[in-house]
Amino acid sequence: MSVASPEPEKNASAPRRQRPQGIQGFLLRLRRYVREHTVPLLLSGLVFTFFVVYLANRIFILIGPGEAGVLFRRLQNGTQTDHIYGEGLSIIAPWNHMYIYNVRVQEHPETVLALSSNGLTIKVDVSMRYFPDYPQLPILHQKVGPEYAARVVIPEVIAGAREVIGKYKPDDLYTLQTSAISDAIIRSVVRSLKEKFITLDDVNIKNISLPPIVTLAIENKLKEEQLAKEYEFRIEREHFEAERLFIQSGGIAEFNKGIIPTLTPELLRFKGIEATLELSASPNSKVIVIGGGGDGLPLILNTDGASPAPVDLSIPAPKK
Repeated sequence: MSVASPEPEKNASAPRRQRPQGIQGFLLRLRRYVREHTVPLLLSGLVFTFFVVYLANRIFILIGPGEAGVLFRRLQNGTQTDHIYGEGLSIIAPWNHMYIYNVRVQEHPETVLALSSNGLTIKVDVSMRYFPDYPQLPILHQKVGPEYAARVVIPEVIAGAREVIGKYKPDDLYTLQTSAISDAIIRSVVRSLKEKFITLDDVNIKNISLPPIVTLAIENKLKEEQLAKEYEFRIEREHFEAERLFIQSGGIAEFNKGIIPTLTPELLRFKGIEATLELSASPNSKVIVIGGGGDGLPLILNTDGASPAPVDLSIPAPKK
């Protein structure tokens, strides 16, 4: 009868297989986990991809040129006032909301009906330019909101225009430069808008329309004023002309008073001889009779006409 020999016992001191450590070990464990949970991981990936695609427009926010974003965090104290999102791509949680503002200079035309100082209705075409204060954009979003132009800018400018127009009469508005009205509107509005974190760049008055009957009356009045100014100018010109003639006549009288005593017969005879010499050198046809005058001065006969008549150029001697 044979007795089975007992199995040799395993050597307790034999070395065990060590698990890989570091990145290689992590990758091995990850592969083993993926093989064991392939189906759940695929389902989770599909669900995650579906939600990312479905909520992409709420997660990936593109802020264009000339725009800025203000983030509203539903689970964290509402509006984020310490950060403004600039141009480019921003990634946010899908339960938050990004409000995008146009921070460029914007223009808005408006037609304003205002009453003049005498109660007539005046139609004014106004164009306003404005932009939000960039550093205060989150506060503007909290206090006013994205519709700040319709809520604040347009009503303030309309009120300012009516206030300024109400200080003038239609006659003044017809002749007043539009730049003066624009400056007055800006002065009355710019401070109130600045307090609401909005900058008013400019206000342009494109047209001022008065009632037709008022326009006709003003045009007739201006025409009459111009005619009156023309008459005043004529009267003033005639007055200066009368003064000129009076001064001229006085000068002529003084000249004659001084020259007549010096006109002696000998001087007159000498001047007649000089005139004869000048006439003889002229190319015009003539007949000169020397000694034909009473004082021995020449007689000049004009032979160009049909019936020539003698012309006496002698100067009579002054009477003693």
